[in-house]
Amino acid sequence: MPPSKRAQRNRSYDPAKIRSAVLAQFDHVRQGVLTLTSEQLGRPTRLGEWTVRELAAHITMAMRSVVRGVAAPAPATRDLTLLDWPLATRQYAGDVDHDTREIAEAGAHDPAALAALYEETGRGLADALEAAPDERLIVTRFGGVRLADFLVTRTVELIVHTDDLNHATGLAVPYDRGALAACTRLLADALAGKAPGGSVEVRVPPYAVVQCVEGPRHTRGTPPNVVETEPLTWIRLATGRTTWAEALSTARVRASGERADLAAHLPVLG
Repeated sequence: MPPSKRAQRNRSYDPAKIRSAVLAQFDHVRQGVLTLTSEQLGRPTRLGEWTVRELAAHITMAMRSVVRGVAAPAPATRDLTLLDWPLATRQYAGDVDHDTREIAEAGAHDPAALAALYEETGRGLADALEAAPDERLIVTRFGGVRLADFLVTRTVELIVHTDDLNHATGLAVPYDRGALAACTRLLADALAGKAPGGSVEVRVPPYAVVQCVEGPRHTRGTPPNVVETEPLTWIRLATGRTTWAEALSTARVRASGERADLAAHLPVLG
């Protein structure tokens, strides 16, 4: 089995730490959102037509999906594995946009309403995680999935959209270390799955190292093709918030070797 595939299949996440990370990052976001004014809620974001209001509403939707999944009867089958999720997100983009706008219009129309929505979501999330075991299959828009796996995907939602929120508002909402680590690792594994191979080593210290891209496989010593960057830059590349050319031109990515060009393989998450 190629190194990239082996790393993907053997990647382990501590379920207890992931639960704590999800709760901690959601609370960081909640505290930031509570400071937003009506003017800030109307500001544009880098997410198409969404304003900060839609972005803030979407974050609650991503967490309420856990609450709904736990509350519903367990599905009969597991339809989605953790590494299926990044690709599966693309086909539901339209549904996500529609549902987000509905929540924004109904429950996030002003700072007070948004604060109440976040308070309700936080309580529901904490109760759901207390009630359900890691192996429990839950219903999601993607099909049946293990709760433990779905919570790893929630770290991606939280970290990526915390960065979006900070970018749009000028806030400095912090990034929980455990959530940032899990997000970085899952997106790195998604790259290795999208571009399997062993010719390029991608390093995102201190959280992830994967090998990817078809070509001669590196086995020992210093790899001939290396890409290295820090976690937030990697997350922005992996989700299309910045381009490969932009990251290179500002020296936020270091790339060496004739195959160390990831532009054709990015983003990995729509």
